[in-house]
Amino acid sequence: MSSVPRKAVKKTVGDGIAKWILIAAALIFLALFLVTPLIVVFAEALALGWQAYVSAIFEPDAVSAIRLTLLAAVVAVPLNTLFGLAAAWSITKFDFPGKNLLITILDIPFAVSPIISGLIFVLIFGAQGWLGPWLSEHDLRIVFAVPGIILATMFVTVPFVARELIPHMQAQGRDEEEASLVLGASGWQTFFRVTLPNIKWSLMYGIILCTARAVGEFGAVSVVSGHIRGETNTVPLYVEILFNELNFVGAFSVATLLTLLALITLVVKKLVEWKTAE
Repeated sequence: MSSVPRKAVKKTVGDGIAKWILIAAALIFLALFLVTPLIVVFAEALALGWQAYVSAIFEPDAVSAIRLTLLAAVVAVPLNTLFGLAAAWSITKFDFPGKNLLITILDIPFAVSPIISGLIFVLIFGAQGWLGPWLSEHDLRIVFAVPGIILATMFVTVPFVARELIPHMQAQGRDEEEASLVLGASGWQTFFRVTLPNIKWSLMYGIILCTARAVGEFGAVSVVSGHIRGETNTVPLYVEILFNELNFVGAFSVATLLTLLALITLVVKKLVEWKTAE
């Protein structure tokens, strides 16, 4: 009978111990930095009971913040979805001058701080900005108003759909589209019957990420909003105001909406990843 070398046994035991140490460290990290904050948010929100929790969420200023946040997302996400589809389709299916430049431009919102991007809109559309005098003459307001919030939200969420689609569409290649065109299909028929069905789960994944960022954006929106209570505060900005006013129950109550959205986003994201892997 052959015996297992002692060194091999020690190595196996050592690998097993290292594995459980790493697993324990990961679980402790998740408990401290993920689970505990979630528990604290809901515990603080319900500190004065359900009535105080519901009352904080249905405050007029809170309802206005929720409405504005949803409006910004409803406008920004579909527009960025259309742009992402067009950009990804152009980059992966065609060759044209400036293609590499377009790929680089897509990454600008990732490279630029949201605060800086908000400041850019102020310098362009503000009262002392490049277009400020013209906008004032025509009684148009961009910054410190709803249009500025939508523009800032659109800017920070531009890359998400395109960046999810480009690798998937590059991996698929052009063979199916070219075959469809050879068989007589038009460009739109090829897109809707060949391209879109192949990328539907990647598209959904990009839309989920885009929506989550649109709803939770703080930096860029904070610069262009003007913090006009009841008018230009989104949910993240309103939470900050309540917290600064030491209204902790109200702040955490409204924050639970963002927390619940984040949890729902994670669940949907996992489902989409599961469907994509099939």
